[in-house]
Amino acid sequence: MFNRFVPDMYQESIFTINYKKLKKNGIKCLLFDLDNTISPAREVVLSEKVKKLIDKLKKDFKVILFSNNFPKRVGKFGSYYDVDIACISLKPFSYKYKYILKKYNLSKKEVAAVGDQLLTDIQGGNKMGITTVLVDPISSIDEKETWLNRQIEKRIFKTFKEKNILIKGKYYD
Repeated sequence: MFNRFVPDMYQESIFTINYKKLKKNGIKCLLFDLDNTISPAREVVLSEKVKKLIDKLKKDFKVILFSNNFPKRVGKFGSYYDVDIACISLKPFSYKYKYILKKYNLSKKEVAAVGDQLLTDIQGGNKMGITTVLVDPISSIDEKETWLNRQIEKRIFKTFKEKNILIKGKYYD
């Protein structure tokens, strides 16, 4: 039941992910969530540190901002970081994942989804059979729509901790 929420990797942030391991495992495309993964939700923070990381990653991976948010918001980040975007992705539903696989001629084994939410980013990626990477949210402030997800997520994390499956702050790759 809860396996759909267990990420393949869990790291503190996008800066601590073992990208060499992902590449070694055949990953060619990284789908980055935007809100609270790349930038705080409700803010437009165009980070030079994130830009440097993404520029470095683009040498080895196709990098796509993969967000449930709208084109106006996601487009600002896509332009600044010079990456493709997928908006209104409706994660955890599979439609946009399938679209990305087809558009970029990728197999499921070649894609990793990186995000801060179990219910959207991790469940969606796991449902598709792609590699999933959970990171801690970079801000405690979320979009209004995310509040309920965070409440459910707290209960899932509690169950995971009781079963020693996934413990917040205990990172692995």
